[in-house]
Amino acid sequence: MSYGLSNPNQAAQAPVCPRHPDRISYVTCQRCSRPACPECQVTAAVGTQCVDCVREANKQIPGTRTVFGGKATDGRPIVTYVLIAINAVVFALQMTIPSFTNHLVYAGLYTSGYFEPEPWRMITSIFAHSTSFIGHIAFNMYALYICGRVLEPMLGRLRFLALYLVAGLGGSVAVLLITDPRVPVLGASGAVFGLFAAMFVLLRSRGVQSMQIVILIVINLAIGFIFPGIAWEAHVGGMVLGAAVAAVMAYSPKGPRQAAMQWAGTALLVLLLVALTLYGAVNVRVG
Repeated sequence: MSYGLSNPNQAAQAPVCPRHPDRISYVTCQRCSRPACPECQVTAAVGTQCVDCVREANKQIPGTRTVFGGKATDGRPIVTYVLIAINAVVFALQMTIPSFTNHLVYAGLYTSGYFEPEPWRMITSIFAHSTSFIGHIAFNMYALYICGRVLEPMLGRLRFLALYLVAGLGGSVAVLLITDPRVPVLGASGAVFGLFAAMFVLLRSRGVQSMQIVILIVINLAIGFIFPGIAWEAHVGGMVLGAAVAAVMAYSPKGPRQAAMQWAGTALLVLLLVALTLYGAVNVRVG
């Protein structure tokens, strides 16, 4: 026994999928009423739809935003992992090529007119660490991992990256303005302290108690003042800028202009740091 269409002309009259004309389909899209073969069918709450209608509908849905206006993600702190990876790669290069560190460290002289100005060291130095004390990079990366898992999903990836870099730059500017310009400084501590402060500001803006963060900040600040060889100036500078960026993100008025105001506020903070850098470079004194 054979099975098939009783009328040879029925095949020509049967509905076919517009995306796959060789496939007969008696299921139609609930939105456009066109036939859709099994490969082109999407089950939705309102019935079966074709992939074209689903794609068009998704274009019209505004992107989901975090509570602070950033683009919502799947929750994985990708930027945090990338920053940790960069620090790890730089540290490996420092260990295998000792002279590599000399191109990354920062001191005030690298910004002033005494040497050829190399202001990019204010950023590169936050990705380098001491090769004589493994605990330096270990603590900073652990703190970055812990804070990043909380802050990156809260802010969104771009805002979190901006927070990290601005806080790190703030630490370098504080080093320029306060410390002996001949003393080299390196490490992500300034940026990490910025994350500590940002977490405090953001959680407080949501009414969350954050005394544990305050205790963490106080203890680590105290360590910087008690033990020699620690650039507490970078800690303070990073903390101040981290809190400032977080305040801009948390307290910008909600609405369609929120993102513009957040980025404008962050840009103003960067311009302030540039102005302070120029002032510090002109007023560097040796001895």
